[in-house]
Amino acid sequence: MKPRHPAPLNALRAFEAAARCLSFQAAAAQLFVTPAAISHQVKHLEEYLGVKLFQRGHRSVQLTTEGETLSASLSELFGLLDLALDQATARSTANLRVSTMESFAAKWLAPRLHRFHRECPDLKVRIETGNEPADLVHGSIDVAIRYGPGGYEGVHAERLMEAPAFPVCTPSLAEDANAPLATPGDLRHHTLLHDESAVGRSGVPDWSAWLHAAGAKNVDASRGPVFASIYLAQEAAAAGHGVALGIAPLVNDDLRRGRLIKPFEQTVDNAYAFWTVRRQVASPQPAVDAFCRWLHEEVAQT
Repeated sequence: MKPRHPAPLNALRAFEAAARCLSFQAAAAQLFVTPAAISHQVKHLEEYLGVKLFQRGHRSVQLTTEGETLSASLSELFGLLDLALDQATARSTANLRVSTMESFAAKWLAPRLHRFHRECPDLKVRIETGNEPADLVHGSIDVAIRYGPGGYEGVHAERLMEAPAFPVCTPSLAEDANAPLATPGDLRHHTLLHDESAVGRSGVPDWSAWLHAAGAKNVDASRGPVFASIYLAQEAAAAGHGVALGIAPLVNDDLRRGRLIKPFEQTVDNAYAFWTVRRQVASPQPAVDAFCRWLHEEVAQT
């Protein structure tokens, strides 16, 4: 096979923004370049790949099948790249330290973090992942994003997003001719993927709660592998290994791209939500204020 030249990163960035916005003009505004520059970079990428990525209309653009396939992974890949660069930065240079769970960092925060960097280019952010409580009073963490029931004492907490749950799987699994997912009862023919976040936590939906809400009485809710995190369970579903209970903010991007689908409309409420947690202090915290404001703006846009 003839070796390919290194991938044109600027062209990939331009395409990712244009694919997300479905507009060269909007992408140009986000990247602080001209629409003509976006068009040039996309054309360069099309020539590099040898395929058309957009169908161009008079006032609009639409992704081709090849464009859809490429865009499905680029936002997450660029987000993970930004996260890796943040983590490689020396701890002493960070202006803002953010703690969150691995699944939220990978599936929601990382794919969006480059937009915060564009808004606040002089503010260095370090993302630390883990499920243990963050010491916001005596520790070095400035902001924690937590998945929990609220009621955090001694800190300032704001609800960021609700976290309803519902089954997710790949389109090919749902349409399998040998075992289609036409009704919730059909789940008895499929592997159920579990994560430990629902174990022993009152009000956090698990398979038993969803199957009860859906009226599926003939499905064994206990069978199937258990993963250490929501992220791993959902990634196993995306790899076609079964059906996972998706948490809305963590699967919405994959649903939008078609990497995962929601085979049933039944959704169950979650006693847990996503929260921003910060110190209670009287002095100004401009970096923390800017980051928390950006988080809520991102949620509003989503």
